[in-house]
Parts: sequence; C-alpha cells; structure tokens
Amino acid sequence: MRMWKNIKSLFIIEEDVPEASTDGPVAPSPVARVVENPSVSQSKGKVTEQFTEVLLRAMSEQDIEGFDYLEFKKSLNSLRQMEMDEATRYQSAFAMAQTMGANPARLVETAQHYIEVLKNERAKFGEALANQQKLQVEDKEQEIRQIDESIKAKAAQIQQLQQDIEARQKESEALKTQIKEAMDKLMATQSDFAASFEALAGQIIQDVENMKQFLKK
Repeated sequence: MRMWKNIKSLFIIEEDVPEASTDGPVAPSPVARVVENPSVSQSKGKVTEQFTEVLLRAMSEQDIEGFDYLEFKKSLNSLRQMEMDEATRYQSAFAMAQTMGANPARLVETAQHYIEVLKNERAKFGEALANQQKLQVEDKEQEIRQIDESIKAKAAQIQQLQQDIEARQKESEALKTQIKEAMDKLMATQSDFAASFEALAGQIIQDVENMKQFLKK
C-alpha cells in the first residue's frame, strides 16, 4: 500500500488557485482524459488540505497491487519537465509501462477504480453531511416551527384575553352608568321626600307656634 503522501505528489493540488499566466507554458492536465470525471457540486468551493488528505488516504487504502494507473501517473510526471507535447508524453510513459506488462485497458480500468474510491468517499461524506444537516438545520427548523406554533397559540390567547378585557370593561362602564342613574334617582327621591316633609311639617310647626301664641289658657 502506497503512503497517501506519495500519492499526493503525483497530482497538482493547489489550495488557492492563482490566475493563469499568459507568459509561461500551460500546465499539463493532472488527470487522463479517458477517465470519467466525477460530478461536482454546483456551489463554488475551494480545495482544502483537509479533504484532499481524506481522499488521498482512501486511495492509499484501496491501492491496487502491480503496475496500475498510479504507476503510470508517476511515469507521466517524470516526463513533465521534458519538452514534448501531451500526446508524446502519454505515449512515452506508456512505452515504459508496457515493459511492466501494462496495457491501455488495464490503465483505464485501474484509473476508474480510484474514481470509484473517490465516489465512495463522496457518498460517505454526503451521508455525514446529511446527518449534520439534520442536527444543525432540520432539527432547529422543527424547533422553530414548534416555537412559531406556540407563539401563534399564545397570540390567539392574548387576543381572546383582550376581547374578554374589552367586554368586561364595557360591563364595568354599564354598571357605573346604572349606579349613577340609580344614585341620581335616589337623590331625587330623597329631595322630593325632604321637600314634601318640609312642606307638611313646616305647616304643622307653624300651627304649633301660632297656637302657643294666640291661644291663652
């Protein structure tokens, strides 16, 4: 099994990709065109050392014995500094690979093997990401829905209480009006009684005074 760091040296991996220079030669493609490329996310991300190491370790753990795509990749890299076009570089590397019993079908097959390894890692990552999404997003969204329902219920209770308060306030005002009307009626009755009393009693009192004055023993 190859060390993952040895595999890393076979690929051009840059965490921060600078703008392509128009002065120097164009860097060769790090992956053979005959290999199916894995699909990528629509969101724009960046290459990180952490995830690159995870993927390379997986490739290292699933390393194929004998001369495979990675050995061919090593031969390609050894020719990178030589002045030759892409086709010549691949053909020259394959000439060396043939001495080790390699053939195009075997190289493509083993390259596809590593693509499948990477896809498996992507699937595991997707599952882990989904679990984290459930913990960090979906569960909290459910909690938000519960809070919103609680707020809605309490708002309805508040509205009902407000309506009850307004109704009781109207009842209170009605009772106050009734009390005032009753008091006004009682006071009027009291005044009428007092006036009637004064009128009648006044006459009697006057008669008493007159009798004391005018009637002698």
